[in-house]
Amino acid sequence: MAIQLRWQCHGFDDFSPRALYEVLQLRDRVFVLEQQSLYGDIDGMDLDCWHLCGRDAAGQLLAYARLIAPGVKYPDASAIGRVVIPQALRGSGLAKPLMQQAVQQCLALFPGRAIMLSAQAERQGFYESFGFRPLSAPYDDGGILHLDMRRD
Repeated sequence: MAIQLRWQCHGFDDFSPRALYEVLQLRDRVFVLEQQSLYGDIDGMDLDCWHLCGRDAAGQLLAYARLIAPGVKYPDASAIGRVVIPQALRGSGLAKPLMQQAVQQCLALFPGRAIMLSAQAERQGFYESFGFRPLSAPYDDGGILHLDMRRD
């Protein structure tokens, strides 16, 4: 049976302290501990981003992405970043609805703007299925190969 999520997209100031802690804990658990990618996750951009959270019926955070307005990271495009699902749920089918929601929210929040992302190179095909095309050769980002991708 597919996991049903309740989606919420909001600005930084709309986080409760507990909800913010859950997001930061998930990002830390996956990106820093599991993937051993040493980088500054708390980079100052969260304050100016929209935050897409997918929670199950019990309210547990199971999917997250950070949506960045044009001009914050890229001059002419919005961006999707910090796309994350807990390790135990990978392969459960949650990645597709997370990206569908992230793209849909970017199009609604930033109409007429391209969407950029820095994809882990091994996930290139997944992001291409949402209309993203590679713009760069793979490069090292925190010890993991990434490539810049854009959806016009």
